[in-house]
Amino acid sequence: MKVMLRQNTAGKLLAYVAKKDMEEEVVEQTTVDEGQILTLANGWELAIANLEEPLQLPQTVEARRLM
Repeated sequence: MKVMLRQNTAGKLLAYVAKKDMEEEVVEQTTVDEGQILTLANGWELAIANLEEPLQLPQTVEARRLM
């Protein structure tokens, strides 16, 4: 699924999932061999491969929902 990553005015990372019309704050970022896992405030975990550091925001990426 397509996910747009951006920062809010407080500097927190947000993830917007257009298909679900849902925007949630990223509460945890975990680096794994395949890329990054972002945990959202609602409990969703999104796996994102090839996420470049430092993040260039806003950015649309392809993500896979784990949970």
